[in-house]
Amino acid sequence: MIIRGIKKELIRLLLELGKNSHPNEFAALLKEDEGVISELNLLPGTITGSSSASIFFDMMPLDTHLAGSAHSHPNGVCRPSDADINFFPRAGRYHFIIGAPYRENDWRCFTADGEPCELAVIE
Repeated sequence: MIIRGIKKELIRLLLELGKNSHPNEFAALLKEDEGVISELNLLPGTITGSSSASIFFDMMPLDTHLAGSAHSHPNGVCRPSDADINFFPRAGRYHFIIGAPYRENDWRCFTADGEPCELAVIE
């Protein structure tokens, strides 16, 4: 699967989720369609708190279109923690961190190994 980018409306939704979940984190899985990340899944049983969010991997959908994940950092630091880097390889190739105060550019994308990654934002 080659990912060309992420839908702008999905970025906006992720920023709103971060804002509405604040001061707790949120976590979601991201799906792609024809090479564009365009949808999210909020998994049942997800546990959220002010310093972490955890999903249950047995609740993950059996889906070949899983592109990665998104979660928020209420502290505004858009860099992966050690826990994030351990989680990323289990949930796809592209991972978004959404940071407070959740403005248009308060997000970053990372590969499964925690390296920064540029993805196009697609209208």
